[in-house]
Amino acid sequence: MKTVLPSMNSSLNGKVAAITGAASGIGLECAKTLLAAGAKVVLIDRDGDKLATLTAGLGENAFPLVVDLMQPRQTDKLLEGILALAGGLDIFHANAGAYIGGPVAEGDPDVWDRVLNLNINAAFRSVRAVLPHLIAQKSGDIIFTSSIAGVVPVVWEPIYTASKFAVQAFVHSTRRQVAQYGVRVGAVLPGPVVTALLDDWPKAKMEEALANGSLMQPTEVAESVLFMVTRSKNVTVRDLVILPNSVDL
Repeated sequence: MKTVLPSMNSSLNGKVAAITGAASGIGLECAKTLLAAGAKVVLIDRDGDKLATLTAGLGENAFPLVVDLMQPRQTDKLLEGILALAGGLDIFHANAGAYIGGPVAEGDPDVWDRVLNLNINAAFRSVRAVLPHLIAQKSGDIIFTSSIAGVVPVVWEPIYTASKFAVQAFVHSTRRQVAQYGVRVGAVLPGPVVTALLDDWPKAKMEEALANGSLMQPTEVAESVLFMVTRSKNVTVRDLVILPNSVDL
Protein backbone atom coordinates (compact mmCIF):
# COMPACT_ATOMS: atom_id res chain seq x y z
CA MET A 1 0.00 0.00 0.00
CA LYS A 2 1.38 3.41 -0.94
CA THR A 3 1.95 5.81 1.93
CA VAL A 4 0.09 9.10 1.57
CA LEU A 5 2.28 11.81 3.03
CA PRO A 6 0.90 14.98 4.64
CA SER A 7 1.20 18.19 2.64
CA MET A 8 4.47 19.97 3.39
CA ASN A 9 5.29 23.65 3.77
CA SER A 10 9.02 22.87 3.60
CA SER A 11 10.90 20.05 1.91
CA LEU A 12 13.08 17.47 3.62
CA ASN A 13 15.25 17.00 0.54
CA GLY A 14 18.88 17.34 1.63
CA LYS A 15 17.97 17.27 5.32
CA VAL A 16 19.43 14.84 7.85
CA ALA A 17 17.34 13.29 10.60
CA ALA A 18 18.50 11.08 13.48
CA ILE A 19 16.10 8.91 15.46
CA THR A 20 16.77 7.01 18.69
CA GLY A 21 15.08 3.68 19.32
CA ALA A 22 14.84 3.30 15.55
CA ALA A 23 15.09 -0.47 15.21
CA SER A 24 11.38 -1.06 15.83
CA GLY A 25 7.98 0.46 16.48
CA ILE A 26 7.48 4.20 16.27
CA GLY A 27 11.15 4.91 15.62
CA LEU A 28 11.33 2.59 12.62
CA GLU A 29 8.10 3.92 11.11
CA CYS A 30 9.33 7.50 11.56
CA ALA A 31 12.57 6.57 9.80
CA LYS A 32 10.69 5.09 6.86
CA THR A 33 8.39 8.11 6.61
CA LEU A 34 11.20 10.68 6.70
CA LEU A 35 13.17 8.67 4.15
CA ALA A 36 10.15 8.66 1.85
CA ALA A 37 9.94 12.45 2.27
CA GLY A 38 13.51 12.88 0.99
CA ALA A 39 15.62 13.02 4.15
CA LYS A 40 18.76 11.10 5.02
CA VAL A 41 18.08 9.23 8.25
CA VAL A 42 20.48 7.95 10.90
CA LEU A 43 18.80 5.09 12.75
CA ILE A 44 20.12 4.89 16.32
CA ASP A 45 19.66 1.80 18.48
CA ARG A 46 21.64 -0.57 20.67
CA ASP A 47 20.71 -3.59 18.51
CA GLY A 48 23.48 -3.49 15.92
CA ASP A 49 22.52 -6.65 14.04
CA LYS A 50 18.94 -5.55 13.60
CA LEU A 51 20.01 -2.05 12.55
CA ALA A 52 22.36 -3.45 9.91
CA THR A 53 19.62 -5.63 8.45
CA LEU A 54 17.06 -2.84 8.45
CA THR A 55 19.25 -0.16 6.90
CA ALA A 56 20.39 -2.54 4.18
CA GLY A 57 16.76 -2.76 3.08
CA LEU A 58 15.95 0.94 3.47
CA GLY A 59 18.33 2.25 0.84
CA GLU A 60 21.42 4.39 0.56
CA ASN A 61 20.02 7.26 2.64
CA ALA A 62 19.59 5.13 5.78
CA PHE A 63 22.55 4.83 8.14
CA PRO A 64 22.93 2.61 11.24
CA LEU A 65 24.44 4.04 14.41
CA VAL A 66 24.84 1.62 17.32
CA VAL A 67 24.51 3.45 20.64
CA ASP A 68 23.36 2.23 24.04
CA LEU A 69 21.67 5.29 25.50
CA MET A 70 22.03 3.84 28.98
CA GLN A 71 25.78 4.33 28.65
CA PRO A 72 26.33 8.08 29.19
CA ARG A 73 29.70 8.24 27.41
CA GLN A 74 28.18 6.67 24.30
CA THR A 75 25.30 9.13 24.39
CA ASP A 76 27.70 12.05 24.67
CA LYS A 77 29.27 11.02 21.33
CA LEU A 78 25.97 10.91 19.43
CA LEU A 79 26.66 14.00 17.34
CA GLU A 80 30.10 12.77 16.34
CA GLY A 81 28.61 9.54 15.04
CA ILE A 82 25.75 11.24 13.20
CA LEU A 83 28.02 13.71 11.44
CA ALA A 84 30.47 10.98 10.43
CA LEU A 85 27.70 8.96 8.79
CA ALA A 86 25.45 11.60 7.23
CA GLY A 87 27.50 14.80 7.16
CA GLY A 88 25.00 16.95 9.04
CA LEU A 89 22.00 17.09 11.34
CA ASP A 90 18.72 18.97 10.98
CA ILE A 91 16.16 16.86 12.87
CA PHE A 92 16.78 14.96 16.09
CA HIS A 93 13.99 12.68 17.29
CA ALA A 94 14.37 11.53 20.91
CA ASN A 95 12.12 8.52 20.56
CA ALA A 96 13.68 5.70 22.60
CA GLY A 97 11.76 4.84 25.73
CA ALA A 98 10.50 2.16 28.05
CA TYR A 99 7.16 1.43 29.69
CA ILE A 100 6.09 0.19 33.09
CA GLY A 101 2.59 0.02 34.54
CA GLY A 102 0.96 -1.41 37.63
CA PRO A 103 0.30 -0.50 41.26
CA VAL A 104 3.04 1.48 43.00
CA ALA A 105 2.72 -0.62 46.14
CA GLU A 106 3.60 -3.74 44.14
CA GLY A 107 6.24 -2.19 41.88
CA ASP A 108 9.94 -2.93 41.58
CA PRO A 109 11.95 0.27 42.18
CA ASP A 110 14.91 -1.20 40.28
CA VAL A 111 12.72 -1.50 37.18
CA TRP A 112 11.45 2.03 37.79
CA ASP A 113 15.04 3.28 37.81
CA ARG A 114 15.72 1.77 34.38
CA VAL A 115 12.53 3.22 32.90
CA LEU A 116 13.12 6.66 34.40
CA ASN A 117 16.78 6.67 33.34
CA LEU A 118 15.91 5.91 29.72
CA ASN A 119 12.78 8.06 29.42
CA ILE A 120 14.25 11.07 31.22
CA ASN A 121 18.01 11.12 31.82
CA ALA A 122 19.12 9.43 28.59
CA ALA A 123 16.61 11.35 26.49
CA PHE A 124 17.67 14.71 27.92
CA ARG A 125 21.35 13.80 27.63
CA SER A 126 20.92 12.86 23.97
CA VAL A 127 19.39 16.25 23.25
CA ARG A 128 22.24 17.97 25.09
CA ALA A 129 24.68 16.11 22.85
CA VAL A 130 23.22 17.48 19.60
CA LEU A 131 21.72 20.82 20.60
CA PRO A 132 24.91 22.95 20.35
CA HIS A 133 25.23 21.88 16.69
CA LEU A 134 21.68 23.03 15.89
CA ILE A 135 22.18 26.29 17.76
CA ALA A 136 25.41 26.98 15.86
CA GLN A 137 23.74 26.46 12.49
CA LYS A 138 20.70 28.47 13.66
CA SER A 139 18.17 25.91 12.50
CA GLY A 140 16.83 22.49 13.36
CA ASP A 141 14.12 20.47 15.05
CA ILE A 142 14.13 18.51 18.30
CA ILE A 143 11.17 16.14 18.53
CA PHE A 144 10.29 13.99 21.54
CA THR A 145 8.05 10.96 21.52
CA SER A 146 6.03 11.80 24.59
CA SER A 147 2.60 10.41 25.49
CA ILE A 148 -0.90 11.44 26.36
CA ALA A 149 0.26 10.28 29.81
CA GLY A 150 2.42 13.42 29.85
CA VAL A 151 -0.64 15.64 30.17
CA VAL A 152 -3.31 13.32 31.61
CA PRO A 153 -2.23 11.28 34.67
CA VAL A 154 -2.98 7.63 33.87
CA VAL A 155 -3.95 5.74 37.00
CA TRP A 156 -2.55 2.34 35.96
CA GLU A 157 0.90 3.67 34.97
CA PRO A 158 2.11 6.24 37.54
CA ILE A 159 5.85 5.76 36.90
CA TYR A 160 5.52 6.01 33.13
CA THR A 161 3.19 8.99 33.56
CA ALA A 162 5.73 10.73 35.78
CA SER A 163 8.46 10.23 33.18
CA LYS A 164 6.36 11.77 30.44
CA PHE A 165 5.37 14.73 32.64
CA ALA A 166 9.12 15.34 32.98
CA VAL A 167 9.50 15.18 29.19
CA GLN A 168 6.75 17.76 28.74
CA ALA A 169 8.38 20.14 31.21
CA PHE A 170 11.71 19.77 29.40
CA VAL A 171 10.14 20.37 25.99
CA HIS A 172 8.28 23.49 27.07
CA SER A 173 11.20 25.11 28.86
CA THR A 174 13.92 24.15 26.38
CA ARG A 175 11.81 25.37 23.46
CA ARG A 176 11.74 28.84 25.01
CA GLN A 177 15.50 28.81 25.55
CA VAL A 178 16.45 27.94 21.98
CA ALA A 179 13.72 29.54 19.86
CA GLN A 180 15.92 32.63 19.51
CA TYR A 181 18.43 30.49 17.58
CA GLY A 182 15.93 29.19 15.06
CA VAL A 183 15.70 25.77 16.75
CA ARG A 184 12.25 24.28 17.29
CA VAL A 185 11.40 21.87 20.10
CA GLY A 186 8.17 19.90 20.17
CA ALA A 187 6.57 16.66 21.28
CA VAL A 188 4.19 14.20 19.73
CA LEU A 189 1.85 12.78 22.37
CA PRO A 190 0.10 9.63 21.18
CA GLY A 191 -2.41 7.54 22.99
CA PRO A 192 -1.84 3.78 23.06
CA VAL A 193 0.18 2.55 20.06
CA VAL A 194 0.78 -1.05 19.02
CA THR A 195 4.48 -1.44 19.88
CA ALA A 196 6.67 -3.65 22.05
CA LEU A 197 6.23 -1.14 24.89
CA LEU A 198 2.77 -2.58 25.48
CA ASP A 199 4.06 -6.12 25.99
CA ASP A 200 3.63 -5.58 29.74
CA TRP A 201 -0.07 -4.78 29.43
CA PRO A 202 -2.37 -7.37 31.05
CA LYS A 203 -3.63 -9.79 28.41
CA ALA A 204 -7.27 -8.95 29.09
CA LYS A 205 -6.61 -5.23 28.70
CA MET A 206 -4.76 -5.76 25.41
CA GLU A 207 -7.53 -7.93 23.99
CA GLU A 208 -10.14 -5.37 25.00
CA ALA A 209 -8.16 -2.52 23.42
CA LEU A 210 -7.69 -4.39 20.13
CA ALA A 211 -11.36 -5.30 20.03
CA ASN A 212 -12.70 -1.79 20.61
CA GLY A 213 -10.24 0.04 18.34
CA SER A 214 -8.49 2.00 21.09
CA LEU A 215 -4.97 1.28 19.80
CA MET A 216 -3.18 3.13 17.00
CA GLN A 217 -0.47 1.97 14.62
CA PRO A 218 3.06 3.45 14.60
CA THR A 219 2.43 4.92 11.13
CA GLU A 220 -0.07 7.35 12.68
CA VAL A 221 2.69 8.76 14.88
CA ALA A 222 5.19 8.88 12.01
CA GLU A 223 2.85 10.93 9.83
CA SER A 224 2.33 13.34 12.74
CA VAL A 225 6.10 13.77 13.18
CA LEU A 226 6.45 14.48 9.46
CA PHE A 227 3.75 17.14 9.77
CA MET A 228 5.61 18.77 12.66
CA VAL A 229 9.01 19.02 10.96
CA THR A 230 7.64 20.30 7.65
CA ARG A 231 5.82 23.37 8.95
CA SER A 232 6.97 26.84 7.92
CA LYS A 233 10.03 27.92 9.89
CA ASN A 234 8.07 30.56 11.79
CA VAL A 235 5.71 27.89 13.19
CA THR A 236 6.40 25.43 16.02
CA VAL A 237 4.08 22.55 16.76
CA ARG A 238 4.89 22.36 20.45
CA ASP A 239 2.51 19.53 21.42
CA LEU A 240 0.66 17.32 18.96
CA VAL A 241 -1.79 14.99 20.71
CA ILE A 242 -3.14 12.09 18.66
CA LEU A 243 -5.73 9.66 20.04
CA PRO A 244 -7.91 6.85 18.77
CA ASN A 245 -11.50 8.05 18.52
CA SER A 246 -12.60 5.52 21.12
CA VAL A 247 -10.25 6.80 23.84
CA ASP A 248 -12.19 8.96 26.32
CA LEU A 249 -9.55 11.38 27.65
